[in-house]
Amino acid sequence: MLVMNINLTPEQEHLIRTKLETGKYRNAEEVLEIALKLFEEYERSDAEWVEDVTTKIDAAIAISHNRQPIDGESFINDILTRFQK
Repeated sequence: MLVMNINLTPEQEHLIRTKLETGKYRNAEEVLEIALKLFEEYERSDAEWVEDVTTKIDAAIAISHNRQPIDGESFINDILTRFQK
């Protein structure tokens, strides 16, 4: 087991103490373990989102190679027309 010394801001320490006072958690390590699991989930979700967006962008670029280009003014006017309907 790796032992680390970390410095918490007063706000972070207060948050951990508040969670411990509820009695739901046994110790600070348990609170931090849950926080780190949520962080991992966030990181995984973020990576999946980036991959999804990249795939969509690549697909849009591939489609654009098969279409005639349009000028920016026509594009904007088409969008404005759609919003007015």
